[in-house]
Amino acid sequence: MRLLWKLVILLPLISICAGDGLLSRPVFIQEPQDVIFPLDSSKSEIFLNCAANGYPLPQYRWKQNGTDIDFTMSYHYRLDGGSLAISSPHTDQDIGSYQCLATNPLGTILSRKAKLQFAYIEEFETKTRSTVSVREGQGVVLLCGPPPHVGALSYAWTFNDNPLYVQEDNRRFVSQETGNLYIAKVEPSDVGNYTCFITNKEAQRSVQGPPTPLVQRTDVPDISWRRMDGSLLPGKAKYSKSKAILEIPNFQQEDEGFYECTAGNLRGRNIAKGQLVFYAPPEWEQKIQNTYLSIYDSLFWECKASGKPSPCYTWLKNGERLNSEERIRIENGTLIITMLNISDSGVYQCAAENKYQIIYANAELKVLASAPNFSKSPVKKLSVVQVGGDIAIECKPIAFPTAAISWKKGTESLRQSKRVLLIEDGSLKIYNVTRSDAGSYTCIATNQFGIAKSTGSLVVKERTVITTPPSKMEVTVGESIVLPCQVSHDPSIEVVFVWSFNGDIIDLKKGITHFERIGGESVGDLMIRNIQLNHSGKYMCTVQTTLEILSAVADIIVRGPPGPPEDVRVEHISSSTSQLSWKPGPDNNSPIQIFTIQTRTAFSLGWQAASTVPEVLNGKTYNATVVGLSPWVEYEFRVVAGNSIGIGEPSKPSELLRTKASVPVVAPTNINGGGGSRSELVITWESIPEELQNGEGFGYIVMFRPVGSTTWTKERVVSVESSRFIYRNESIIPLSPFEVKVGVYNNEGEGSFSTVSIVYSGEDEPQLAPRGTSVQSVSASEMEVSWNAIDWNRNTGRVLGYEVLYWTDDSKESMIGKIRVSGNVTVKNITGLKANTVYFASVRAYNTAGTGPSSAPVNVTTKKSPPSQPPANIAWKLTNSKLCLNWEHVKTMENESEVLGYKILYRQNRQSKTYILETNNTSAELLVPFEEDYLIEIRTVSDGGDGSSSEEIRIPKMSSLSSRGIQVLEPSIHFLSIVLVTFYCFAIQSLI
Repeated sequence: MRLLWKLVILLPLISICAGDGLLSRPVFIQEPQDVIFPLDSSKSEIFLNCAANGYPLPQYRWKQNGTDIDFTMSYHYRLDGGSLAISSPHTDQDIGSYQCLATNPLGTILSRKAKLQFAYIEEFETKTRSTVSVREGQGVVLLCGPPPHVGALSYAWTFNDNPLYVQEDNRRFVSQETGNLYIAKVEPSDVGNYTCFITNKEAQRSVQGPPTPLVQRTDVPDISWRRMDGSLLPGKAKYSKSKAILEIPNFQQEDEGFYECTAGNLRGRNIAKGQLVFYAPPEWEQKIQNTYLSIYDSLFWECKASGKPSPCYTWLKNGERLNSEERIRIENGTLIITMLNISDSGVYQCAAENKYQIIYANAELKVLASAPNFSKSPVKKLSVVQVGGDIAIECKPIAFPTAAISWKKGTESLRQSKRVLLIEDGSLKIYNVTRSDAGSYTCIATNQFGIAKSTGSLVVKERTVITTPPSKMEVTVGESIVLPCQVSHDPSIEVVFVWSFNGDIIDLKKGITHFERIGGESVGDLMIRNIQLNHSGKYMCTVQTTLEILSAVADIIVRGPPGPPEDVRVEHISSSTSQLSWKPGPDNNSPIQIFTIQTRTAFSLGWQAASTVPEVLNGKTYNATVVGLSPWVEYEFRVVAGNSIGIGEPSKPSELLRTKASVPVVAPTNINGGGGSRSELVITWESIPEELQNGEGFGYIVMFRPVGSTTWTKERVVSVESSRFIYRNESIIPLSPFEVKVGVYNNEGEGSFSTVSIVYSGEDEPQLAPRGTSVQSVSASEMEVSWNAIDWNRNTGRVLGYEVLYWTDDSKESMIGKIRVSGNVTVKNITGLKANTVYFASVRAYNTAGTGPSSAPVNVTTKKSPPSQPPANIAWKLTNSKLCLNWEHVKTMENESEVLGYKILYRQNRQSKTYILETNNTSAELLVPFEEDYLIEIRTVSDGGDGSSSEEIRIPKMSSLSSRGIQVLEPSIHFLSIVLVTFYCFAIQSLI
């Protein structure tokens, strides 16, 4: 008992350290590997590596062939860290298996076995090898058969006496696993002696085998294979061409067994037998894990490994083999220890071993004993629950063995009842909490090593209730709605509202379009603005507090115009009708009431509503006939649906289809013509647009006859775009009337004709030139041309008007002006001319046939340019309604026309009508009512036309003048000098 209490005192300390991660068992990070050491090596030392983690740092020792190595007695063994160094190794003394042991206060682990071998190779046996015979074109294998050795080998072959090795190619291959030489498709040149050479790299030695003769044979045996137990050969088995070699890829355990090869020919047969054995080193299927148990508990560990043959199991504790005894039971891979005590703590290993390998699984067992302790898991200081709710207060002290638990409320012990329950894990569960359950609760933990207490408080609050939940609504797309979500709750509890749509949370912080949270602390209403069809669905308001989560769900149905109809198909099409079918699209929560069919062609302005049979297409109609189509026109069709909300989006257009052809029915209009040359009848009309041509091979039929004749002349015009036809015949009398009508036709037949129109035949050009042509200059930019009218008759040619030609004598300019006048006009003013320039002019008559001869040219020189300088130094005086103006006489330049007088232009402000006063003087008086401001400008007058104008002068209205009668002088904006105005009207002076 004294020892037990010592352990009780010690183990809590170890447990605390382990809990802080200070102590840890040894774990290998490097284990020794097999070593092959050359006998003749110049190296004098062998290293077997070993390293492990753990705290405290592990100490190391080694076993050779199961016996501890005494480093104090073996001079050529030493430790290098955890590794074993062997100096001056000896073959007899040091060969064998080695294991490393790593130990710290928590236990010992044993490493895998590592073999130390010394490399060597013996000589081949000297007996002669059997001759190998093979038929030409077949494959053969020459066996090397290496002698006893340790260490990796490399193989090569020589042929006859050639010192060079046989080179591998697409027919020859040397296996570096077995040393065998493979020859595919033997040729006559391959016959000879083959010798196998082997090199042991670790032993640094090569040996040569006896030669193997290869001869060619003519009688090839038939070869067959079978399994001696009668089962079928593996389906994956492969054969060489001669069947002399059986290959089994991916060899598995089910492939092992006895195999028999039978070879036979005319001379007899021979049988060879062999056994294939499957083996596999152990591999872990289940390992043991670190385990921490209380004193007096029981341990159960199991490890499992696969292998062929099946492995056997050994258990070790701290590197020493465990055997079954009073409390310890070992059965294959299971270890059971009952009534654990502190001394059972340590590092355990499960070893799985077969004839090919041994593997280890390591784990630590800690046996713990301590009094109850709440330092790491005290009772929750404050637990909060709502009235009517349930609460569990946990009590989980650390104690080994497990502590007995009891509870107190305040100072009174708690007893179980219908509402109060003590759970097996020590927790206290209270159902249907009331206000009276609030208070302090103490958990008392007891075991044989001591007692501990931990206290926490329970606070009871009012429940949260959703008082106004959202309700089902049906709304129209585009409207705005509010989904209510209002609660009553304990004032001390914070409430959070979360809205979700069809299971996805609406993140209102991101400012999502359409959604907005409105309300205060207890109101979590959701506003949806401009609601859309895709907003139909389930909306859930979730109310979250620190104590509970409540939710309420409402379905929102958004009604809108129908979606686009689908699968619009043209079932049949004729020259003027088309049969359509379609499928309705989504009704968007409002039944479809009507369908409308629309058409589009290359000639229409967008989509047009079509006439249908039946005329009205209700919401249950999914096919109709479109009527009134134009023949031989490509049409697209689409369908639009409507309901009580509105008209929806149109369907996708149907495929582009052409209506069938028919005889054209629309006749040309605006039949006209005339003109042309003598002996010609010119007929014109407006061409028929493509959408009215009704088929291929479209053209026009022109029919005409002289007025009074009964016989029609008929001509076809094949050009679709034609709008003109000329009929030539020398017998046609000029300017004679014809009855004309124009019709249409296509490949389907002739169509309608226009009404009859009168068209005159062509005429001759005028034969006479105008007489009495004269010209005079009007201004610097204008001249007047006049002539006498021609007295014409049918023989001299009809005159419809005259054409005036004019040009300058400047040979550098090729341009000729041309102006026409119609009827009997015999004078024409030509403007836009250059000043002071000689112009020539002539006149000729014209009609529909062309122009006649020109009159003799006449010429005139345009006047000089008008003065370029405007009147300057303008002064004015206003008395009552009389305005006196005075200005300086304008002097002209040599190339300008003389000033003949002046024009005064005046108008009221904000009025467009302008009045003009002409004078030969440099002063003038105006009598005007000055109820508004007046704007005045002055310009020169000359033979060359009007000159430049002065800048506008603003004369203020009378009411804006001083009441004392002070006259106001307002000079022009661009005065050259200031003019002083006296209080009298300027005398009118004649211009000199």
